[in-house]
Amino acid sequence: MQRCQWIVGQPDFYVDYHDHEWGRPVYDDQALFEVLVLELFQAGLSFKTILNKRANFRTAFANFDIEKVAHFTESDVERLMQDAGIVRHRGKILAVITNAQCILQLQANGQTFADFVWQSVDNTPIDHQIEQLSDIPASLPAAVALQKDLKKTGFKFVGGKTVYAFMQAAGLVNDHQIACAFHG
Repeated sequence: MQRCQWIVGQPDFYVDYHDHEWGRPVYDDQALFEVLVLELFQAGLSFKTILNKRANFRTAFANFDIEKVAHFTESDVERLMQDAGIVRHRGKILAVITNAQCILQLQANGQTFADFVWQSVDNTPIDHQIEQLSDIPASLPAAVALQKDLKKTGFKFVGGKTVYAFMQAAGLVNDHQIACAFHG
């Protein structure tokens, strides 16, 4: 079976993520929140590291329950800062809590997080028709627009690379190589 060049030689858990999750459209708010949290924590690190700690992140962040995370307190932050099973970065932990609160605010205003992010691509995944890894763009206008919208809404730790990686992981952008069996 042919896969994207970047996944060749990677550990099984990473290949499984590529085959069954990465680039598949996600429309559920909680699932999108999980993707955003993982990409946020990845900033400056290897995604393999984050994915390897995914179960710990799920436990630490109440299975990515938006409502519960939005109500985390300073004692929860301190608990997470002591949790060796996750990346202990106060700014990222605080950003996750803030972002959960932003999602709740969107929902209170009658908009799902899914609708909010998918409007950035007019509800249709962007397919870059990647032949070589070098064809993957560093950014795209939709990612820049989504980043601005997220920041304007109050989201934190949503830099350009994080937002683009989020869009790839959540299937808003299909950057599987054309020859990959999972290009779709």
